[in-house]
Amino acid sequence: MGSPTHPEVTVARQSPERPDAEPELDDTTGPAESALDDATGPAEPDAAASADAARALWEDLRIDPVEIALPAGTGYTLRAYRPAREVNPTDVAERDADDPFLARRQVVEEVEDDEDGDVVILDEDLAREFAESDDEEKQAKAGAGKDDKDDTEPDDTDEKAADETGDEEVPVFLSHRGRLLLFKTPESLVSFVRSGAPNDLSQLDSWNELSERVEPADIAPRDEDIYELDLVVENLRGGHDTWDPTLLIEAGEVARDVAYALRLPAVLDMLSSGSSLDDLDEALRASVNGGISGFMGRRRLKKIGAQTASLGWRTIVGKISAVVDWRD
Repeated sequence: MGSPTHPEVTVARQSPERPDAEPELDDTTGPAESALDDATGPAEPDAAASADAARALWEDLRIDPVEIALPAGTGYTLRAYRPAREVNPTDVAERDADDPFLARRQVVEEVEDDEDGDVVILDEDLAREFAESDDEEKQAKAGAGKDDKDDTEPDDTDEKAADETGDEEVPVFLSHRGRLLLFKTPESLVSFVRSGAPNDLSQLDSWNELSERVEPADIAPRDEDIYELDLVVENLRGGHDTWDPTLLIEAGEVARDVAYALRLPAVLDMLSSGSSLDDLDEALRASVNGGISGFMGRRRLKKIGAQTASLGWRTIVGKISAVVDWRD
């Protein structure tokens, strides 16, 4: 793949003083093409091979690099999916203790629990009536237990449901004590992985192998693992005609993953089935389809308030940003 030649340029010419001399090649031909091939040809296969090797690493270890953009900046982290029974959730005790609003709410709940506890009865006759009614209630429960075996024996259906819940794959991020670790460069992320510092992904059986094999060049997230949460609110404010379905759908996916892994119940509630933001997500997914489902999805989008959606997502992005631990 050389530089384009022009018809008027002589490709080879002989010197009049040396009729038998070797033809002298023009600067725009042969040697230039060879040099260009040397400079560019092997580079493309090398880059492709490097990308394939990186992808093979992540597939072998079942962990993926992720890029998340937030209003405060863009960072890299890692995410894996594992059966719920195989992972321990992140410890949020320290994080929640630093939240004055959450601490105040917990104190109120404890006071209410105390108030609902023991009941002091001063009247002896009334106390006797409570005791008799309590005995009758216990006898009734004992009789019901004999008549209905299902009340005392474990239900096979419940056990099966519990097993299925344990087998369900859940997200786990590179996090620690309830905070998502985001690194501004691939080098800083790799340095952390190799450091042996405590984190929630270190419980995975493939973590040690990752710390031995990963290189900065491997931190190259796929397009579907790049999330631009910093653009969501502005996009929603633009109105229905400017909404970007791919941007918003992917934002919902990563927000749910982060909320589950980082134990953010408020975010999970805002995105739960039947919520207004879940309706927005379903309508967006339908709108990208063809045919009647796409038409109906676009009609549903018209009924969703842009202001409500943008305010809701502003809250979600704020709550996620509040639990990020930025690392240089």
